[in-house]
Amino acid sequence: MSRNGLAAVALLILVLSPVSEAQDAKAQYPSMAPLDRYLTADRNAEIALARSAAPTSISRDATVLIFEKSGYHAAVEGKNGFTCLVERSWMSPFDSPEFWNPKMRGPICYNPAAARTILPYTINRTKLALTGLSKTQMRENITAAIAKNELPTPEAGAMSYMMSKAGNLGDSVGHWRPHLMFHVPKTDGANWGADLAGSPVMFNDEYRDVPEPETIFMVPVFHWSDGTAMPRAAL
Repeated sequence: MSRNGLAAVALLILVLSPVSEAQDAKAQYPSMAPLDRYLTADRNAEIALARSAAPTSISRDATVLIFEKSGYHAAVEGKNGFTCLVERSWMSPFDSPEFWNPKMRGPICYNPAAARTILPYTINRTKLALTGLSKTQMRENITAAIAKNELPTPEAGAMSYMMSKAGNLGDSVGHWRPHLMFHVPKTDGANWGADLAGSPVMFNDEYRDVPEPETIFMVPVFHWSDGTAMPRAAL
């Protein structure tokens, strides 16, 4: 995703290479920060941010989870099967240098199929992070859970909305752009025509270390969840 992110200040583009940027991020986020830095003080603000992931026609009737010191808890019980929440940085690929970035906020709304089979990945990783495990230990734990069939594979039709203009997907991309995500069992990008010339389907080919049994394909859209158009300059 970061290779298509928003441009940095021109001077930085000239003097910093991708390698040095990754090294800087690793130095900046070597381990989990104090828990308070991942929390949102205003409960209602977190609910609103979670709902901003999808158009109101979807998110107003969705279950909303908020992140608290003990993990994710339901703040609003929905009725349409969708679940909206704000993911933290530890949902990034394990080889991402921003895995522990406490500023990252990723509003997302899962459809019913994804709420049943993809949301458990978020709940599990969050539980592991809160126990104080290192990134390496978390990955080992997830790999072991998969071997025991303790984590589901994506259900057919699993997808999610990430259309919030208020999210922060990390230092390298910021708000990035509104998009849909499709969660499928592990597969090759070629099966979806991902990243080919003229194809709207994208695959994060920079950071791929995701042990969970899924592949995520992204399809950018041109409007934020509130209906406003994304500036063409951000494309």
